[in-house]
Amino acid sequence: MAALICGSLAFDTIMTFEGRFAEQILPDQLHILNVSFLVPSLRRDFGGCAGNIAYSLKLLGGEPLPMAMLGSDGTDYLQRLEALGISCRHVGQVQETYTAQAMIMTDRDNNQITAFHPGAMMQAHALRIEPGSGAAVAIIAPDGRDAMLEHAAQCVAAGIPFVFDPGQGLPMFNGQELARFVAQATWVTVNDYEGKMLCDRTGWTLADISHKVKGLVVTLGAEGCEVWVDGERTHVPAVAPTQVVDPTGCGDAWRGALLFGLEKGWPLVRCAQLGNQVGALKIAQRGPQNYTLDFVPA
Repeated sequence: MAALICGSLAFDTIMTFEGRFAEQILPDQLHILNVSFLVPSLRRDFGGCAGNIAYSLKLLGGEPLPMAMLGSDGTDYLQRLEALGISCRHVGQVQETYTAQAMIMTDRDNNQITAFHPGAMMQAHALRIEPGSGAAVAIIAPDGRDAMLEHAAQCVAAGIPFVFDPGQGLPMFNGQELARFVAQATWVTVNDYEGKMLCDRTGWTLADISHKVKGLVVTLGAEGCEVWVDGERTHVPAVAPTQVVDPTGCGDAWRGALLFGLEKGWPLVRCAQLGNQVGALKIAQRGPQNYTLDFVPA
């Protein structure tokens, strides 16, 4: 039972600012904002939502099929996926641009500032989902705008149930487009901020959306998540991490666990419970693709 993961592969440059952003930014001077942050800690990781989700799903024993576009500098990423035993048959590569790059700076309160260069991701629509792809379930995660639109339609044509998880890509779409995604999807997952934006742009409530799909999940950070099914809301408590080391990639770890449960045919609440557990383990360990799981899901 394989899961097709449509999203980005990116190189993440992770920086740690030992102070607080709020202490460096003057609210009354935002019209002439000019700040600099000293970041004594810096590392470069393999990232991107498709890569992170695939990594998490593989750790859990699932079969991830990432579908994403790499650039001319992406050979190391291909080798990384192959070394992890993750199939690259749906990964493309273009030579005229760089692989997507994310520059992420985290302060002492785990607030983050991110700059993202999409690079090759903007050509991900050249990759096509065909019937017989071998996927039992899929996720449409943040990707190039055209890729998200086309891959959702191709999942429907191929008969593959999918999770619509627009993440930071949600602002690219208007209400009509978001309504079409929801109509095509089997499940929808958003965080609380994205959930408010989705409701504002479609004119629907969370309960309304839950009636249009098999289930809706709204993640709430340290408060866990809400699972909506047929208009009924169930709160799934968070799992407290042993310590907060690095929040980068914890949302993608959660998504990998969600897909694992969906592959297994679990109820959505049980999928969310596993997501909260894996997300907490990720927060307590460093690097979006450098954590380990100390349990095997039943």
